[in-house]
Amino acid sequence: MWMILGAVARAQVAPECADLEMPDDYNEQVQADFLANYVALATTYSAVHGPIPHEPGHAGVGLDVGIIPPLGCEKRFVLNYTKTEDTNKSPIVPRPRIIVALPALGKVVPYIGGAYVPPVPLLGTVNVIASLEVGAGAPIGEHFQLGGRFHATTQKTVGDIAGAFDPEDPPVDDIFVASTMGLDVLAGWETEHITPFLAAGVTDVSTFFLIGDDGYVANNLHPYFGPTFSVGADGKLFEHLHIAGELYGAPGGYSMPDRQAENVTPASRYGNIVTGRFRFAWEF
Repeated sequence: MWMILGAVARAQVAPECADLEMPDDYNEQVQADFLANYVALATTYSAVHGPIPHEPGHAGVGLDVGIIPPLGCEKRFVLNYTKTEDTNKSPIVPRPRIIVALPALGKVVPYIGGAYVPPVPLLGTVNVIASLEVGAGAPIGEHFQLGGRFHATTQKTVGDIAGAFDPEDPPVDDIFVASTMGLDVLAGWETEHITPFLAAGVTDVSTFFLIGDDGYVANNLHPYFGPTFSVGADGKLFEHLHIAGELYGAPGGYSMPDRQAENVTPASRYGNIVTGRFRFAWEF
């Protein structure tokens, strides 16, 4: 998405990274795959709500704000440490979101939701991000809640993502496409004003990157497939306003092996992220 991929990366090393030497275990394929997975993991459609997001028959419309942790120099180098990517262009990703809680089926409250970022040009790129979730939750006893959800996100970025080697060359559009999908189990403890929650699941990542300068396709040989988790709280202020936040993490997981690469373990080298996400919604 644009916050990470929209930066123009020239064939040079950023001044703050100039003194770093290439480590012995550096691998070009693993580095490229980490960057591709990181972009996709930054926009996964995590819950940012408890097992029952809204009262049955009600909906919440608002805004999600995800934090994009900046990458250090060691993760920004590519082309055998001859070039750094400008990955830290923006610290957040905002997207409008709606969740509709359907009428209860007995004690079970099903819900469906979505988020969408329209194709608005920004930082030299055009981006589209679309997300969907389908889930259900149920109260167990007076305070405990339990639920599950399916989520999916697709994103497409068109623009000068990789950047030219020569700053004098005209920009050429590249294409980055990513999709993520997964399943979560959620548990929450409802009180009068706040519902702390936990979520754990598994998420799959797929990416495609076409470099327009030469038509080269950067294949992701280590697509992320592994665990994700969230811990947070959803608070209802006044009568209609919901404010929720969570700590979200994808610590690393199984990936297809690259037979030509060496020293590529542990799995977290292929892709990992720990970040914060927030949701602001008006319930009606």
